[in-house]
Amino acid sequence: MSYEIGSIIEGEVSHIAVFGAFVRLENGEEGLVHISEVANEYVTDIKQFVNVGQVVKVKVLTINEKNKLELSIKKAIEPTQGDGALFIHKKTKNVDFEDKISGFMKRSEEKQIDIRRNLKTKQGITKKRK
Repeated sequence: MSYEIGSIIEGEVSHIAVFGAFVRLENGEEGLVHISEVANEYVTDIKQFVNVGQVVKVKVLTINEKNKLELSIKKAIEPTQGDGALFIHKKTKNVDFEDKISGFMKRSEEKQIDIRRNLKTKQGITKKRK
């Protein structure tokens, strides 16, 4: 028995890979939930969202040319009436990202200043002191 595209079913996570999770469905078939189809946010570590043995609801997206099921967890979740937000705001564990960006910007500006100063010196466009 194969599932129809668009149907929502339950399955158990049988294996987790870097690129997604494999879900074994009720009839024994197995499909892939790509990492981009796990949650409504950028997922860096899939193990924060699913675990092996966890029962999840999935939606059948397509059946590819190799007759494999492509599934989605985020599209199987029904949006609530009052929920107008497109993305779920969740803190990721990468809290020092902003610090890295600001440090990079500071170093970049310093290098640009040095390059401009050296270029002006080579071109002979230095300010004369009075």
